[in-house]
Amino acid sequence: MLDYIIFAVLVFYILTIIGLFVLRRTRPDADRPYKAIGYPVLPALYILMAIFIDVVLLRYKPQYTWPGLIIVLLGIPVYFIWRRYGAGGSSPAPGDAVS
Repeated sequence: MLDYIIFAVLVFYILTIIGLFVLRRTRPDADRPYKAIGYPVLPALYILMAIFIDVVLLRYKPQYTWPGLIIVLLGIPVYFIWRRYGAGGSSPAPGDAVS
């Protein structure tokens, strides 16, 4: 099971760390309740190493990485369907206009 999900988990970790850079750039005055140790070098190094591991996994274990990635990608339409129709069906989705 771990072989199937580690690739996707690393992709989400990479996206999270990229979000740190984006937020520091787009909202420089926002409150920072935590410190990113070694910013920007350590987070950038983490991104590079995680990308390297993902590339190696794609190269040497494609029988595990592709199915895991496909499972994650199948969640995208589920997310949009869930967001459109909602769990209860009556509450508006975030960002929808309320009349």
